[in-house]
Amino acid sequence: MLYRYGTDNNGKLIKKAVVYTKSEHSVSNKNIDPDALQIINRLRDAGFTAYVVGGAVRDLIVGNVPKDFDIVTDATPSKIKRIFRNSRIIGRRFRLVHVVFGTKIFEVSTFRSNAEGSVGNEFGTIEQDVMRRDFTINALYYDPLQEQIIDYVGGFQDIKKHVLKPVISLDTIFVEDPVRMLRAIKYSATTHAKMSFTLKRKIKQSAALLGQVSPSRITEELLKIINNVHASEIIKEAIDNDLFMYLQPAAASMIFDNKNIEYSFMKNLQKLDELNSTDVQARLGKKLYFIIF
Repeated sequence: MLYRYGTDNNGKLIKKAVVYTKSEHSVSNKNIDPDALQIINRLRDAGFTAYVVGGAVRDLIVGNVPKDFDIVTDATPSKIKRIFRNSRIIGRRFRLVHVVFGTKIFEVSTFRSNAEGSVGNEFGTIEQDVMRRDFTINALYYDPLQEQIIDYVGGFQDIKKHVLKPVISLDTIFVEDPVRMLRAIKYSATTHAKMSFTLKRKIKQSAALLGQVSPSRITEELLKIINNVHASEIIKEAIDNDLFMYLQPAAASMIFDNKNIEYSFMKNLQKLDELNSTDVQARLGKKLYFIIF
């Protein structure tokens, strides 16, 4: 086990991050998309730092297959664009770069500052970037060249202990972005990470904030849940934590009024989980978006 050091406000040398080496983690570069590795290699060759970040690292550690490989770097969007001709800059406030390889799109972002909160729009350092990520299990950085995981917030051990802990203060995490409540129950189900009583209580207290989220974004999150192999577990968590009424209001009303409907609904979700887990949707060439009572 290695450490990254920095200095505090008094100039005293302190440990900033734990660095897990290849012998200490289960991540293999064989499980990382080769185009993602190519992006990181080209950024490094150009003199920048670059890492696989977030959910992909979490999935690689727990043995799931990542759907996306997000990359973070200290290169600004304009510099990333100059390195990759097959890219485009997106975003109005905080600009990101999409690097395109055929039908695959890789999101490459610049380290982001948390000076204006977790949803600020200024570039920053890796130390700032990590503190604006939602939960510790999503705040890990993987260096495929050194084959090391860089952990500033204890996320690696939280994954191993199956614990879901927020990085951002509970006073602000859901106020700044209510969709994080849906992500919390999704991570709890997909990684078997236990939420503390305090976190669950905060989600219930904050559930009404989802009413402020645009219908298009709610629909996007719902489709991600329905196409997840743990859909039934996630929806159960949503019902138990008073979130489901903001995902499917009509269905929630029917479920709350009639236990038989709830039973039928959950049974069909479990069948959908089985279909998704056997990759039927890929063989059929379509996605399964709707639940039938």
